[in-house]
Amino acid sequence: MDLSIVIPLYNEDESLRELTEWIHKVTTLNNLSYEIVFVDDGSNDNSWQVIKQLVEAEYNISAIKFRRNYGKAAGLHTGFDAAKGDVVITMDADLQDSPDEIPELFDMIKNQGYDLVSGWKKKRYDPILSKNLPSKLFNFAATVMSGIKLHDFNCGLKAYKNTVVKSIEIYGDMHRYIPILAKNAGFKKIGEKIVIHQKRKYGVTKYGLSRFFIGFLDLISVTFMTKFAKKPMHFFGLLGTINFLIGFGILSYFSIWKIFFHLHGMTDRPLFYFGLLSILFGTQLFLTGFISEIVSRSGSDRNTYIIESKI
Repeated sequence: MDLSIVIPLYNEDESLRELTEWIHKVTTLNNLSYEIVFVDDGSNDNSWQVIKQLVEAEYNISAIKFRRNYGKAAGLHTGFDAAKGDVVITMDADLQDSPDEIPELFDMIKNQGYDLVSGWKKKRYDPILSKNLPSKLFNFAATVMSGIKLHDFNCGLKAYKNTVVKSIEIYGDMHRYIPILAKNAGFKKIGEKIVIHQKRKYGVTKYGLSRFFIGFLDLISVTFMTKFAKKPMHFFGLLGTINFLIGFGILSYFSIWKIFFHLHGMTDRPLFYFGLLSILFGTQLFLTGFISEIVSRSGSDRNTYIIESKI
């Protein structure tokens, strides 16, 4: 199969039929064998009934329904497990991602050798203050921390080699950072394509401003996990040692003045207590790194590596 199109959704019954027919038209015109994998994330409208009707209409659809709402990352992870196509494309179900982008995204993966291609909604139809501006700040921070030069990490329209989606695990809200996870898994050719962003035709957005605050916290988490998950002592040990040495230096300074110059009132100075705090904090960080290292080395995946080819 050429193509798997994974579509997580939540309460999108009005757009599903139009989206499915649009995908069918584009893939048929470009002679692509395809499947659509719908993942219903616990919708409480008529989305599942519409999907069942589309399955009966033989639109090359498979579908999975969650008992409750788990979030987009869970939907993508489940859809990736089910995907059979050589190329996997993800898109949102609200018609803001255009299926007309599919042929070029497919070509970039299949013929141009990209491992992952992320869409870039250069012209957006979202509110400036609640979505556009926070999105720009978020993408700038993600680029700086990850080293991956993408303008739109959060774009739902992406294309992957099948081996990419089978090699990464996403959970929580980590769907925003799939390019970072792919890079950490050894997939280096990550590209970008300007895509059309359409105005929302039905329903309302499921995301608020709070997702960007959560996004920044997740960015810190995924950056730490990708760099230090298997070597936590490098992070905690370094910070702990620096703090310990600062505190040790401060207390040594006071000790020398106390012993050789018989100065009094050292304990009345704030710097003395800062030195004590620094030593305690440094010791705690070092022990945290030591314990994390033990846990990491005891993990079942401590020697799990991705083999690209074998002769």
